[in-house]
Amino acid sequence: MARLPRIVIPGQPLHVIQRGNNRQKTFFKVEDYQKYLDSLKQSAQEYDCDIHAYVLMTNHVHL
Repeated sequence: MARLPRIVIPGQPLHVIQRGNNRQKTFFKVEDYQKYLDSLKQSAQEYDCDIHAYVLMTNHVHL
């Protein structure tokens, strides 16, 4: 069964979860975490998006 459409309310925060394929690791070295954070910061600025909190785990990310 397909997922239901996401409810998006302008101006309201979303909880975003990003996971590696088959729950495999996506970060292997400390540098990988830093590269992700640098990219996240750049994207947030580009799209005028506020990141209120984040958690970087070895195989997934919470924003």
